[in-house]
Amino acid sequence: MLTHGAGSNAHAPLLVRLARAFADAGYLVLRYDLPFRQQRPKGPPFPAAAARDREGVAQAVQAMRGLAQCPIYAGGISYGGRQTAMAAAERPGLADALLLLSYPLHPPGKPGTMRTSFFPEWQIPALFVQGTKDPFGSPEELRAAIPLIPARTDVLLVEGAGHDLKKAGELAPEILARLLAL
Repeated sequence: MLTHGAGSNAHAPLLVRLARAFADAGYLVLRYDLPFRQQRPKGPPFPAAAARDREGVAQAVQAMRGLAQCPIYAGGISYGGRQTAMAAAERPGLADALLLLSYPLHPPGKPGTMRTSFFPEWQIPALFVQGTKDPFGSPEELRAAIPLIPARTDVLLVEGAGHDLKKAGELAPEILARLLAL
């Protein structure tokens, strides 16, 4: 299950590319829009409505569970991954593992405003796929924050990639193998 970032939708090129690769490997893949994007085709999410986006994640997982009796791997790009992780922290057992692409540890240029307060409640294994030049969180910042998470984690760094993770589409087999290993 894959969802988009704050400035995109389920048709984001990286999501499409990963979904196609995962489907070619025999997996059922659901790309979906978060409630804020369903409500309006453009513009960022409103912080006051983030809980509704997390409820949308939970509803998407529930829908997927109705389609297939298999492990559920949920995640997304940036804001979508963050809302998925927060939903998973609020609802242990929501998914079997998380795929977090360009996790936004903090706003660009504001490393003192970490978005990790819920990490200690996080019980679901997670794979972070992060660009080495991501302004929302450096590899060092990510490695420093991960020990707050009591669940198993793995980090796949994409050398030279920024927040858009354009190069990550080529890594679909490795992403899938690492996700399944969790």
